[in-house]
Amino acid sequence: MKKVAELKETSTLSMLSVDMENKENGSLGVKNSVENGRPPDPADWAVTDVVNYFRTAGFEEQANAFQEQEIDGKSLLLMTRNDVLTGLALKLGPALKIYEYHIKPLQTQHLKNNSL
Repeated sequence: MKKVAELKETSTLSMLSVDMENKENGSLGVKNSVENGRPPDPADWAVTDVVNYFRTAGFEEQANAFQEQEIDGKSLLLMTRNDVLTGLALKLGPALKIYEYHIKPLQTQHLKNNSL
């Protein structure tokens, strides 16, 4: 039983690592982790955690929009594509990347982790 717990802990830790490798699609593949100061579940993120996530992902300028609109983790997980494209007053290119490569995967992962 201990080996199963060790294996589960190891796989969890590897999922919670920060991967800063540039992707072809313009995303950085940033994954939330305990090491970077954010709670592992985006639903628990404060506004500053959301802002720091997008700054770390290479969206320094766009991160300010999340601060101005007071988007915390729960709000982030509720955002639609339209919210990101129109509600944050971002340029279209970065807005599309933010939604498709960051918000949508965070939403999917959150749902997957909380439906077990």
